[in-house]
Amino acid sequence: MSLLDTLEGFTGALREAGVPAGTSEVLDATRVLGAIDLLDRPQLRAGLAAALVKRPVHRPTFDLLFDLWWPTAVGDPLELTQRRDDESGDEAGEPGEPDLDALRDELRQLLLTGDDEALRRFARLAVAELGHAGAQPGRQSWFTYRVLRALSPETLIASMLDALLAGEPRGGLAEQVARQRLQERIAALRAHVEAEVRRRVAEERDRDQVARSALPPLADQVDFLRAQREELAAMRRTVHPLARRLASRLAARRRLGREGRLDVRRTVRASLGTGGVPVETHHRPRRVHKPELVVFCDVSGSVAGFAHFTLMLTAALREQFSRVRAFAFIDTCDEVTRLFGPGADLADSVRRLAREADLVAYDGHSDYGNALRVLVERFPDAVGPKTSLLVLGDARTNYRDPGLALLKGLVDRSRHAYWLNPEPRREWGSGDSMAYRYGEVIEMVECRNVAQLTDFVGRLLPV
Repeated sequence: MSLLDTLEGFTGALREAGVPAGTSEVLDATRVLGAIDLLDRPQLRAGLAAALVKRPVHRPTFDLLFDLWWPTAVGDPLELTQRRDDESGDEAGEPGEPDLDALRDELRQLLLTGDDEALRRFARLAVAELGHAGAQPGRQSWFTYRVLRALSPETLIASMLDALLAGEPRGGLAEQVARQRLQERIAALRAHVEAEVRRRVAEERDRDQVARSALPPLADQVDFLRAQREELAAMRRTVHPLARRLASRLAARRRLGREGRLDVRRTVRASLGTGGVPVETHHRPRRVHKPELVVFCDVSGSVAGFAHFTLMLTAALREQFSRVRAFAFIDTCDEVTRLFGPGADLADSVRRLAREADLVAYDGHSDYGNALRVLVERFPDAVGPKTSLLVLGDARTNYRDPGLALLKGLVDRSRHAYWLNPEPRREWGSGDSMAYRYGEVIEMVECRNVAQLTDFVGRLLPV
């Protein structure tokens, strides 16, 4: 495979994984190949990343695919090949079993010194000797678990602490720092072993298949309802820049239209100095419109993750609206605006919401109809002609009154009204879902991940 063929396959894998690598980026990457030392792998990685990666969230995906398409080496390590040649020359038969004690001693020294490149080379050797298992005649499978179980680096921590502390008392700050350092080096070893196993599997099988199975979904493509803790943290880092981009777009739009309606009186008066010809027109100052935002959010267990991120976005947008009011509900409704003020810690706000907000009146299952009734009766001034109304929830009513008439009244009074639904569109209308019925009253938008939320945010711009 030529260099350009490898680049074409690599950029195709990036696009399939969700990284936008268009024609211009591919052309830039081609120029990079002609401008750098191709044998300098860190330089190659940095150059291609500069040409192909536009967002920090895409860098982990780039790095994993780079290791598959531009591997560090091919086949077994040289030292292992030489040793096997020596063993086969001494006597006929199968090569001997690896010396596990010698490997563990070497690993202990590498973890003490912290040489990352030497640790990477050791991971290659360990995978070649310990990570394979016969699958079919003439074919092997490779496993990270076999390598880490055989080496068991965690069992070396006690002896390495003795060497690092060198007689210092145990249990103090020095031990904590040393233990943390060793844990980080063991994590680096694990990452090197996983990367080498992926390389060996891709070398013997199909790189595209390995990439599809090894790549986690991008942070902006993870469903709100199925996100794990690590994915939630990545989403949080993605949503904050989204709010800032929206703010810059709002500011740009306001700068474009500073002149308001024509001021006829001032224009006619000014024309008297030019013989009645209105050479220069005068306009009334344009009032900058900062719309109001009301969020009506289902925080029951089924959509808690989605509500968490939407409330975070709401808090980030407070400065762009003249007034932001947030209402949460399960089977009754309460205002929670006070919990999401400027500078508030979101995690603490969500915990306070569970303790302080009056959200459960009966059995703790979603009741849209009763929640809408409480919103209309207790907060009649919440929604007005300048209000953008956002309803957030899965539209599953538990077969209770959906409150369609109440929702229609709120929509009619508002300036804009949207419903963000975290469920896939194919599930709307199934079971107790009233998504299509609500969709007859308010615009229903599928919003399952940050990418879809990003597309929708642009529609919140004032008109």
